[in-house]
Amino acid sequence: MLENTFIHIPGIGPKTEKRIWEEGIYTWYDFIEAKRTILSPSKDRMIRYELERSIRHKREIRFFQDRLSSDHMWRLFKDFKDKVVYLDIETSGGFQGVDEITVIGLYDGKRVCTFVNGKNLEQFELAISSYDLVVTFNGSTFDLPFIRRWFPHIHLPPGHIDLRYLLNRLGFKGGLKRIEQELGIQREEAIQGMNGFDAVLLWKAHEWGDREALRELIRYNTADIVNLEPLMEMAYKEMRARLLEGAAPLSS
Repeated sequence: MLENTFIHIPGIGPKTEKRIWEEGIYTWYDFIEAKRTILSPSKDRMIRYELERSIRHKREIRFFQDRLSSDHMWRLFKDFKDKVVYLDIETSGGFQGVDEITVIGLYDGKRVCTFVNGKNLEQFELAISSYDLVVTFNGSTFDLPFIRRWFPHIHLPPGHIDLRYLLNRLGFKGGLKRIEQELGIQREEAIQGMNGFDAVLLWKAHEWGDREALRELIRYNTADIVNLEPLMEMAYKEMRARLLEGAAPLSS
């Protein structure tokens, strides 16, 4: 999808991008190698210059993150999939006036890493630094601001896809668990029906000495991050299909 993208070029919006596709120009290389005028001689020269820069910086997510709005960040998913991490946090929910991070979960498609307050939470800052793109559900208004307050000097991945808004554009409303159910994504029986308030209560039970409570909280948090992956894959595929509807077969 990235090599089909032209809206990261200054002066090119969705309408002009679609016009380029309608001209039979589907990738950066198609445009660079075209022997005819696509838009205008001067604009074509500028676009070719920017596309050559894009090719040189193709593996540098910051180059595109600075040029794409949050609405179009999903286009980066496949090209940076090897540096994607799914993230979710649990908090104390302001219980008895205390509002702190209790658990952070990371999942990179292969391995789950869990960081627990009072145990290894400080290791999260180093762990997250190795990724280029973070995927959350409602992370722009909750998880990431909370993390930035907790770790004031943290360097989060430069790219961020918030699935709450992406799925909303596809017609899926409500919270993560509701959307999972709508799409047939199942959780293990022990944590079915649990919500954020239950996570707060489990943390308090852990603080009061219930060892099983922390294990259950981690299972709940792990389901949150692992289930983001199939949702992201589905959303990317559907957004791409809708965007390119009617166009010739393009690159992935």
